[in-house]
Amino acid sequence: MKHLYFLFFAFLATTAAFAQETDSLQLEMQQIESSMKYQHGEISLRDGIAKITVPEGFKYLDAEQAEYVLTDLWGNPKSGTSLGMLIPEQYGVLDSSSWVFNIEYDEIGYVKDDDAGEIDYADLLKTMQSETLEENPARQKEGYEPIYLIGWASKPYYDKERKILHWAKEIQFGETEGNNTLNYNVRLLGRKGVLVLNAIAGMSSLPDVKQNINLVTNSVAFEKGHSYFDFNPEVDDVAAWTIGGLVAGKILAKAGFFVVLLKFWKVIGLAIVAAGSTVVKWFKRRKANTIYEGPNHPETTA
Repeated sequence: MKHLYFLFFAFLATTAAFAQETDSLQLEMQQIESSMKYQHGEISLRDGIAKITVPEGFKYLDAEQAEYVLTDLWGNPKSGTSLGMLIPEQYGVLDSSSWVFNIEYDEIGYVKDDDAGEIDYADLLKTMQSETLEENPARQKEGYEPIYLIGWASKPYYDKERKILHWAKEIQFGETEGNNTLNYNVRLLGRKGVLVLNAIAGMSSLPDVKQNINLVTNSVAFEKGHSYFDFNPEVDDVAAWTIGGLVAGKILAKAGFFVVLLKFWKVIGLAIVAAGSTVVKWFKRRKANTIYEGPNHPETTA
């Protein structure tokens, strides 16, 4: 009987300790979210090359904060290429159901679209899948999980009138099936390069992402002198890329931006059920000194 009492009180103590850790974790997450400085309205991108009018139902994080989220919070390699991100108004950067449009600009030149109607996307997919498998040993050597390109989540489509290309890939990171990542790619063709809008989410968010594609693409535009129709063949460079080449571009490590977050929350749920504190300690270790404090926010060493 004493043994049973001991086990019972040990269980209560463990559960209470875990609950306290979980409360502390939730508080830290709230502090991180409260430190985000979201914007609305019209915002200039890349020194006036383009602008975004934040669409209704979304909020915007500037380039510095977006980079902070991608690297310090979500644990991805630093790239320094983000121009900011659009986030649905109802979500925060640490919400399990959240998804984002990350914005970049790639100055690759003027992309000719002559091949847009001639591409066999089924054949292209097979080639991309094969190349992705071939690159996995190098990824794993650098400490990253292998990538598996499952297929098109949304078949490539090119709007010739608006000069907008979009397609979506379903990607699996690691050997565990399920909770695959949605990598929805949008390219707005311009005079000297392309605006890149990548929607990064779990596959379950595909309907929401697709529903908002037109809303988001309508909110971003090149400024006068930088649009696709301002191309001057006498002074401007033509890109080596074609429409097919843009779609076939390599799956970068950043395609997995959201995988860390999604898998983390799956583990959190299991940890709460199991009353284990390992995940909480890991999170606290990782989030140490990561509250956003402006230009000189401290770097993490995790």
